[in-house]
Amino acid sequence: MNNLSLYSIASVYILSGFLHFFRPEPYRRIMPPYLPYPSILVFVSGMAELVLGVGLLFPATRTLAAWGLILLLIAVFPANLYMATSDQFPDTPAWLRWGRLPLQLVLIWWAWRFT
Repeated sequence: MNNLSLYSIASVYILSGFLHFFRPEPYRRIMPPYLPYPSILVFVSGMAELVLGVGLLFPATRTLAAWGLILLLIAVFPANLYMATSDQFPDTPAWLRWGRLPLQLVLIWWAWRFT
């Protein structure tokens, strides 16, 4: 597998994981209201992104980390769907809100390449 692709995907998740801790509000905002404990869910998803992103960097954990990312991307899909369909985000262009949905498929495919 291409090292540039590997380091790029790992960097995306490591950076995103850190952002969950240092700028949690955007992640809390897109949390669907029917999910309990949004701050805890943001923390847990950020920790998962961080751990799984680092896990991609090591051959011994790469496959497990890639499958973990696929499951995480499926788990966070409701937040992206909520953002796309809710009227709570007038400051975010509709094309960007809706564009996140197919991006999830691209990210799943990208992670799958490392399984």
